[in-house]
Amino acid sequence: MSKATRTDTPSPALHVADSHDLIRVHGARVNNLKDVSVEIPKRRLTVFTGVSGSGKSSLVFGTIAAESQRLINETYSAFVQGFMPTLARPEVDVLEGLTTAILVDQERMGANPRSTVGTVTDANAMLRILFSRLGRPHIGSPQAFSFNVASISGAGAVSFERGGKSVKERRDFSITGGMCPRCEGMGRVTDIDLSQLYDDSKSLNEGALTIPGYSMDGWYGRIFSGCGFFDPDKPIRKYTKAELHDLLYKEPTKIKVDGINLTYEGLVPKIQKSMLSKDKEALQSHIRAFVDRAVTFTACPECGGTRLSEAARSSRIGGINIADACAMQISDLAKWVRGLDEPSVAPLLATLQQTLDSFVEIGLGYLSLDRPSGTLSGGEAQRVKMIRHLGSSLTDTTYVFDEPTIGLHPHDIQRMNDLLLRLRDKGNTVLVVEHKPEAIAIADHVVDLGPGAGTAGGTVCFEGTVEELRASGTITGRHLDDRATVKEKVRKPTGTLEIRGATANNLRDVDVDIPLGVLAVVTGVAGSGKSSLVRGSIPAGAGVVSVDQGAIRGSRRSNPATYTGLLDPIRKAFAKANGVKPALFSANSEGACPSCNGAGVIYTDLAMMAGVTTICEECEGKRFQASVLDHHLGGRDISEVLAMSVTEAEEFFGAGEARTPAAHAILGRLADVGLGYLSLGQPLTTLSGGERQRLKLATHMAEKGGVYILDEPTAGLHLADVEQLLGLLDRLVDSGKSVIVIEHHQAVMAHADWIIDLGPGAGHDGGRIVFEGTPADLVAARSTLTGEHLATYVGT
Repeated sequence: MSKATRTDTPSPALHVADSHDLIRVHGARVNNLKDVSVEIPKRRLTVFTGVSGSGKSSLVFGTIAAESQRLINETYSAFVQGFMPTLARPEVDVLEGLTTAILVDQERMGANPRSTVGTVTDANAMLRILFSRLGRPHIGSPQAFSFNVASISGAGAVSFERGGKSVKERRDFSITGGMCPRCEGMGRVTDIDLSQLYDDSKSLNEGALTIPGYSMDGWYGRIFSGCGFFDPDKPIRKYTKAELHDLLYKEPTKIKVDGINLTYEGLVPKIQKSMLSKDKEALQSHIRAFVDRAVTFTACPECGGTRLSEAARSSRIGGINIADACAMQISDLAKWVRGLDEPSVAPLLATLQQTLDSFVEIGLGYLSLDRPSGTLSGGEAQRVKMIRHLGSSLTDTTYVFDEPTIGLHPHDIQRMNDLLLRLRDKGNTVLVVEHKPEAIAIADHVVDLGPGAGTAGGTVCFEGTVEELRASGTITGRHLDDRATVKEKVRKPTGTLEIRGATANNLRDVDVDIPLGVLAVVTGVAGSGKSSLVRGSIPAGAGVVSVDQGAIRGSRRSNPATYTGLLDPIRKAFAKANGVKPALFSANSEGACPSCNGAGVIYTDLAMMAGVTTICEECEGKRFQASVLDHHLGGRDISEVLAMSVTEAEEFFGAGEARTPAAHAILGRLADVGLGYLSLGQPLTTLSGGERQRLKLATHMAEKGGVYILDEPTAGLHLADVEQLLGLLDRLVDSGKSVIVIEHHQAVMAHADWIIDLGPGAGHDGGRIVFEGTPADLVAARSTLTGEHLATYVGT
């Protein structure tokens, strides 16, 4: 018998290459991690749990994923690395067994106003090729269907050497783009209210301009007074037509003022370039207020808001043009593409079909490709990023997810779980940071961090299976099976907020009365129309304070004290106690250490290699000049105050010599939302998603308004913190406020006084009110998807 056919040979010893089946982390110290060591099994689904701020993201994203990406970047040439983000090696002793990491985080899509769902997923690129091949009449290449490419043409003489002689030839060129010439591919046109730009009874030198930043004391003043196009001492209402035109609309013109070459441009084009070409949400608050006041946005009358030129809209496939295709609900577009049978573009149709089917599979079939990407919620943005990975043939890859169930109705969580398990079953390592018990339940392995948040966290409390977690006694284990009960006694409304004929997005002429003076919860599957109803249809002037999921913008110089406005009363208190200027107690102003400019660290840029950050030797990381630290309040200097936690600072500013009521009130709000452990000077860039959401909520709680709208306040919250959030919502209502919450978490639904359920489905299958009433009635009726899941949750 030959060796090949023998059956009694002993099994070969394990090949050495098959022994690398663990990701080993030893001595991780990123952010608040305290020498963490864990071993994570490969080709399994590992869920990382723990309270918000316990160090989950620091371990998964800041250590494992960051090192994987850094090592991959190092395989490229120095030239290519120069174009990539430079990553420093995480603070960790040993990292072994890493594989290529693909990150799917909660970061919002870039809020570029030209970016749409179609452009970020490449579906638009494929549609453009499809129409350039099959569209009739044929109008040109794929760029003829792109709203980001303008049509241009030109002609002229060109000189070049040929056979030792200089030859001149006439050449002309043309590019056919799909951009609408009227709105320049933005889909909307702006109309500026000139009365909001200036006070025509004053001259420029008297401060006629009311545009933020356009002061006569700075560069603008020098340009306006020295340009010579008008008299800066004459009231604007006395300007001639030519002078007024030059002030408002003049094209960029080179001028010379005091021997300096400058460019003069009219106010309107200047504002359009500096303010209106950016996403409104990305502007500073005072500039955003000016834009709201002075500018009206309307759909472009020429392209009807489609962003495309007339030629691009004229080319059709079976009666459908590219604008119609992009405006369709993606589930409908997938059906249309499936009906196209054209062998000449078969590979393209197959890839486009797969992309569109992935949208439907992941629960985003209700979107359309022309939806601006900046309008997607955090959960939607994360699922859009997942689309390109769903059909991937890659194996032995590490997929890293940051709370993939955010923004998902309980009905949709099962679908997300199936996708995560499918990625694992292909032979991939799946790492998930998660709080929802339904998502934790599918884990092969659980790593629980804690026991607390911030400095009280950063250690591994538990490693093992889900069943072992339940019996472990950790804070996550104890709360894993928590179930809220439906309120037996609900509050009585003090009034109603009427919404009549709401048609925003997919709403179908909805009439609803939202009760005031109670806790009202608006729920429904993702895409059913909740945000459209609450944030898009509530009449203006209703005294509304809205806390959405928008990102907090801030550099490493920003911290909770600067973001909440807490630093202002603290600086004033220090200044008053020491008889000096408040600006001395700002690390971004006069009090800054001259060596590090108030950053606390010296940053050395090493081009394509990771920059080196060293603690400033002069201020020892305290950020202030030595003379500033000689001034004390209540026995503490300003750097010691910024190192305090919110809880310590609340006690410090609440009594004694340091008593500062304005600071104490802000600190009280931070403690109310569960951020008592944060230090006042901690950079915003180190906060987790849940911490940023609560920081924003604490800031908005100071605003004057009778109606609070909260968009998924449980996002990023641990099961144990949800109880604290419910207490906060109760306190808000009991203080006379009306609270309207858009939410999927069953504990919040059960705690509501009134529920408004939208559906029954998403997109054009939603947009209707399918239930109004108390949680008890919803559970008893079980007439909707929400009712069924809530009844299962409360155990009835």
